[in-house]
Formats: sequence, structure tokens, C-alpha cells
Amino acid sequence: MDKSNGLRVILFPLPLQGCINPMIQLAKILHSRGFSITVIHTRFNAPKASSHPLFTFLQIQDALSETETSTHDVTLLLTLLNRSCESPFRECLTKLLQSADSKTGEEKQRNCSLIHDSGWIFTQPIAKSLNLPRLVLNTYKVSSFRDHFVLPQLRREMYLPLQDSEQDDDPVQEFPPLLKKDLIQILDKETEILDSYTKMILETTKASSGLIFVSSCEELDQDSLSQAREDFQVPIFTIGPSHSYFPGSSSSLFTVDDTCIPWLDKQEDKSVIYVSFGSITTISEAEFMEIAWGLRNSNQPFLWVVRVDSVVHGTERIDEQLHEKGKIVNWAPQQEVLKHRAIGGFLTHNGWNSTVESVFEGVPMICLPFEWDQLLNARFVTDVWMVGLHLEGRIERNVIEGVIRRLFSEAEGKAIRERMELLKEKVRRSVKPKGSSYRSLQHLIDYISSF
Repeated sequence: MDKSNGLRVILFPLPLQGCINPMIQLAKILHSRGFSITVIHTRFNAPKASSHPLFTFLQIQDALSETETSTHDVTLLLTLLNRSCESPFRECLTKLLQSADSKTGEEKQRNCSLIHDSGWIFTQPIAKSLNLPRLVLNTYKVSSFRDHFVLPQLRREMYLPLQDSEQDDDPVQEFPPLLKKDLIQILDKETEILDSYTKMILETTKASSGLIFVSSCEELDQDSLSQAREDFQVPIFTIGPSHSYFPGSSSSLFTVDDTCIPWLDKQEDKSVIYVSFGSITTISEAEFMEIAWGLRNSNQPFLWVVRVDSVVHGTERIDEQLHEKGKIVNWAPQQEVLKHRAIGGFLTHNGWNSTVESVFEGVPMICLPFEWDQLLNARFVTDVWMVGLHLEGRIERNVIEGVIRRLFSEAEGKAIRERMELLKEKVRRSVKPKGSSYRSLQHLIDYISSF
């Protein structure tokens, strides 16, 4: 850490794996530049304070039951969290600021800003009443975050002849590079809670002092940035990929199975297909078996992350033949896995963190997206950057086997790897001195320091 600059930043992450990691990565970056760090967090999915002894952690009660926190409906979970955490957060933040004001001498730290995840929608009036500048942190691709605010309007207007299956592969002009069949999946979702929540995110973001895209860089989002600045009318900082500043550092909510690394050490270079669908996605037992046999029949060694709660009705039918060819773990150190010489491909749900980590390590992707931003990210991977192959939602063993063979054994896969190598180098340059993300980070630090 550089010498302390006398400034304290207060961070408030959402209690989801894909949100906590980027927030803690930002905390490490800011701490290395002289800021003191306080993290306010929920009881549910609390980050491991012992892993970050240089930060102060303050826990608030979320009052959610085990049934509520175990739901697979993420929008419902976030709605419940926002409802139950507003008062505890206000009380915690108020006490924190009052305590800081009472200190003197070397102990005194000026609280210069609050940075919270975009999913917290009650913070604006609280921060304003306490005269605390507030920035919003976002873990999505810039275009995903900007475009999803239009979805409620599209639903109200009954957009597109969605039932015309012959046009499923046509592009959506308003959402390039989405196809109509992608939009069908998005607009099919239950909307009342989601649309209300989305509106509040937009209002909270527009009222902030700035917007931080912690996993994006100009090289991956150049076309969307100018429009986003016009839409939000606040300073925007694209500082990603943030994990690159502290490689290998993770704040996993799951117990990592490190035995996968010695197993990878025994495999040939670029021979292994890594499979992970993130920390939230669930699949049926039938889908699990189709993926399993697609992997087995491809004849490529595989490393597959299967969370305990990720398969509906369990995985009792795992065959010994699967274990002979691959390794299945409950959770893996993903950054370490993706940079391993043995990894030759990544079968992914295309969450933005996973997508960027794959690009940063130059690992081609096989795309199986499930939700809104994942569908858009996957189209960028396959149709814009052309560094992966798309399963088009077909969870069938013969399709999965065929796509893996195309990536590992055919000329098409070789061309994909060459394009991925070029994209990797562009993104890696962004975080080096004089790179776009490096400059944006410096602008962010200067901005926060000016409050």
C-alpha cells in the first residue's frame, strides 16, 4: 500500500458471488492507492473478513429467512434484500460517519465517498441526507446495463412479431447483436417486479455522482460508452478487467476445491474443456446428463464445476466413465484455472465476469447463456469478436459433442484461437500504463479524492 492519503471509501456490495468479487477487487485497488476501506455488508453471504485484514468490515442484519435466501429467483431475492436492508444500512452508515467525526489527530479519516452496487436502490436519499458523495458500481458490460432499461417499454408495446419462428435468427435493430430468438427469452420473463426494480436502478444511477464499470474497458465497449455518457449524464469510469490488478485474488463465497490444479498439471497443453455456469444458474437433471454425455463423447478431458445446489433433483446418476475422462468439483479457483496451460476452451453461461476473465487469458468459449445479459454477452463473443461458438440453447449431447470437436479439432477452432489471441492482447494493454483502463482508474482516483 502507498502511504495513506487520509481518505476513507465506504463500499456496499450486493451479497452475490458475481458482485462481491469485483467490489473487493476495487477495494484492493483503492487501498493500494492510499485509501482506507470500510465494507458494509449483509449477514447473508457475508464476505470473509479474515481474508482481508487491512479492511474494516461492518455487518448489517438483513432479516431474511433461510427459505427467502435459498430462492433461485434472483430478482425476488434482491427485492427482499432492498426492502429489509434500508433501515439497518442507514443506521450503520450514520453511526460510522458520526464515529469518524468524533476522532482526532492521526486516527481521523475523512469519509470521501460511498460506492455501492447498482442493485442497491434505496441509497440515494440516505447518502444525500448525510452529505456523502455516492458512486454506483456495475459488474455488467456497458451495453448490457444501458440497454436493459428499454426492456419494460418493449414489453408494454408488445414489441416484434415474436411468434414468427421463421424470423428467429433475424437481428434486433435496437439491441445489436441480439437476435429475435434471444429477445423472446428475455421478454418472456415475469415482468412486474423486474420492471419496477429496473426503473429504480435507472433513477438511482442517474442521481449518483458517477458510474464505475469495474469489469469493462473501452476495447470491449467502445461503441456503447459515448451513448451511456449521454444517457446517464454522470462521469463514467471503465477500469476493467479489475481482477488483473491483483491476479488470483478472489473472495469466493464457496469452498474452493484446489485439487483441480494438480489434476490440470497432468493434462496436455490446451486439451481440457473447462465447464462452469457461475454461482447462480441451475439446470435440470436431464440437462445435466446431456451435458455430461456430450463432454464424455467428445473425448476431451474436462474440468466441470457442479455446485451442490446447481442441479435440480441432484446428480446421483453420474457414471464412472465420466470420472475416467474428467474431474468434477463443487467450486474451482476460476482465474487460476483459466490461466492454466492445460485449458483449451471454456463452456460458460457468459456472465460478464467469466467472459472477461476468459478473454483476458485468451481462452475460446462455447456459449450457453441463460439470462438477459448473458444472452447479449454470448452474441458479442460469437458474432462480433468471433472468439467462440454458440450452442443456441440446445442442451443435447450430440450438439455439445460436435461443438467441442469443432473448437478443439477443426480449422474453425484454430481461427477462433487466433482471433482470441489478438483480442486478449488488446484487453491486456488496457490495464498497462497509458492504457485506457489505467487512465480511467487514475481519473477515478482523482475524482474520489476531490470530494
